[in-house]
Amino acid sequence: MICLTNDNLHHKDLGLTDEAVLNMYETMLMARRIDERMWLLNRAGKIAFVISCQGQEAAQVGAAFALDHTKDYIAPYYRDMGVVLHFGMTPKDLMLSAFAKAEDPNSGGRQMPGHFGQKKNRILTGSSPVATQVPHAVGVALVAKMQNKDYVSFVTLGEGSTNQGDFHEGLNFAGVHKLPVITMVENNKYAISVPIEKQLGCAQVSDRAIGYGMPGYTVDGMNPLEVYKAVKEAADRARAGEGPTLIEAITYRLTAHSSDDDDRQYRSADDIAQGRANDPITRFENYLKENGVATDEILNEINVRVMQAVNEATDYAEEAPYSPPEHALKHVYAEGADE
Repeated sequence: MICLTNDNLHHKDLGLTDEAVLNMYETMLMARRIDERMWLLNRAGKIAFVISCQGQEAAQVGAAFALDHTKDYIAPYYRDMGVVLHFGMTPKDLMLSAFAKAEDPNSGGRQMPGHFGQKKNRILTGSSPVATQVPHAVGVALVAKMQNKDYVSFVTLGEGSTNQGDFHEGLNFAGVHKLPVITMVENNKYAISVPIEKQLGCAQVSDRAIGYGMPGYTVDGMNPLEVYKAVKEAADRARAGEGPTLIEAITYRLTAHSSDDDDRQYRSADDIAQGRANDPITRFENYLKENGVATDEILNEINVRVMQAVNEATDYAEEAPYSPPEHALKHVYAEGADE
C-alpha cells in the first residue's frame, strides 16, 4: 500500500490543459446539480429513489478523465454519475432513468436508478447485489488480453463491497493472470450505516492489494487531479501489459446512503459538518481560481449552462411516456423460436 497525497499537484504537470480541467469541473458540477435535482424530485413524490454521488464527484471525474472514453470499458457502481457522464451518458439519459420512463437507456424503466448500462458507450450493466461488477470487469479484461486488444477495464465499488466474495475472487483472478483492469474503491467511510473502522481489519483497503499480487494506492478522493494521476499511471501500466492495480480513493458521502436512509441515526452533526467543509466542488473551484484558470464569472457561466441542461432534462423526462404495461416481461423470456 502506498499513500499518495500532494496538495501542490498542478494540472499542467499532469499534461492537462486549462480547458481540460474546466471540463473536469463542469462534469463534476453537472453530476452534483443532477443529483440535487433528483433529491428535490424525490421529496416532491415525482421519482421513487435516489442514491447519491454527492461528495464523490472528484474521484469519479478524475478517474474517468484518465481513461480513454472512446475504447475503454467501465463497470460503474450505483453512485458513479460522474463516470458515466464522461463516458457518454447525458443528463436526459439519467433523468429518464430516475423517472423510470420507456426511453431510459439503462433498462427501459425496469431498473432502479443508478443501475447504469449502455452498450454503445461500453458501460457494463450493473445489478443490485454489490461487487458483482468486479468479476464482470475482470472478464472484459481477460478478453482484452486473449485478443491482444488495446483497452483497459475499469471497475468501481464502495469500501463496504470489498468484503464480498466477488471482490476477492475478481482481484485474485486479475492478479494471477496480470489482466488490464483497474479497480477503484470509493471509500466514503460508511457501508450504509457501518463505519469504516468496523469494516476492515487492516488500515486501508489498498493494503489488500499485496495479497492479489498487484500494486495498491490510497489517494485523496476529494482531489480530482490526484485521482487522475493514479488512474492514468494504472492505465499506462495495464496497456503496457504490466497487469492490474487497486486504487482506494478516500471520499466522504455528503448525503444519507439513499433517499430511504436517515444518516442522523449513525452520524453526528459534527461529522457531517466536517465532511461538508471539505466539499470537492468547492475545493476544485478554489484551485481553479487560485491558479488563474477560472474567475467567478466563468464559474457562474458554467453553472448557468449546467442548470439549463438539468432543467431541460427534467422537463423532457417528466413528460416522456412510460413503457406500456404489456412490456413488463419484454426481454425477460424468449418471444419466439427464432429470437
